[in-house]
Amino acid sequence: METRVEAIWVYLSQTPLLWLTMTLLVYQGAYWLYRRTNMMPIFNPVLLAVIALVGILTLTETSYTTYFEGAQFVHFLLGPATVALAVPLYLYVGKLKEMAWAIGIGLVVGSVVAIVSAVLIGRFLGISDVILLSLAPKSVTTPIAMGISEKIGGLPSLTAVLVIMTGILGAVVGRGFLQWIGIRDRSVLGFAIGLASHGIGTARAFQVDDEAGAFSGLAMGLNAVVTALLVPLIIGWLV
Repeated sequence: METRVEAIWVYLSQTPLLWLTMTLLVYQGAYWLYRRTNMMPIFNPVLLAVIALVGILTLTETSYTTYFEGAQFVHFLLGPATVALAVPLYLYVGKLKEMAWAIGIGLVVGSVVAIVSAVLIGRFLGISDVILLSLAPKSVTTPIAMGISEKIGGLPSLTAVLVIMTGILGAVVGRGFLQWIGIRDRSVLGFAIGLASHGIGTARAFQVDDEAGAFSGLAMGLNAVVTALLVPLIIGWLV
């Protein structure tokens, strides 16, 4: 009986549909738990889903390549989902025009601080140059961060991990910290979260309200462009 079950699992584990279904079910379970805990940041559904999926892949000795064959459909939807962020932003186009200068200055300052602080803290801790290069673009969305990392001599796979960790950390503590220092404006709060913690933070911002989510999506997109331009220019001075 055990041999038969094992044979069925080996067959199913190679089926792309299994891992797509598993990803959706795990996330739904994580989101259910998140809602049951009154949306406490520490129970962020992305964090819980990542931990659960890593545990499942480890226990079943399933390679990431096999997993991604099924989960790549979710990855494909990231593109349309990112573009769709322009829809809620359109509702606040008037406020966007009023804040244009503040947004531009905050974008450049925030991008520079994200790059420089990460590298300098890493140097202080004695981290190797390769890891520092992988760390520099940590605050932008994963595909762009990996591309930047590859161009400057970092490790794209390590950068992907650092980006996800940054996003989860921002989603968990970002809103609470910003409110603690006195930021109440939803657009400012959302923009700061999106600037620091890209897509995962943006998902958290939309849970605050549509205005925070719209400005978070704006920050995520703009920061990706600015970081791609700034990192190659300043990384030589830091590493």
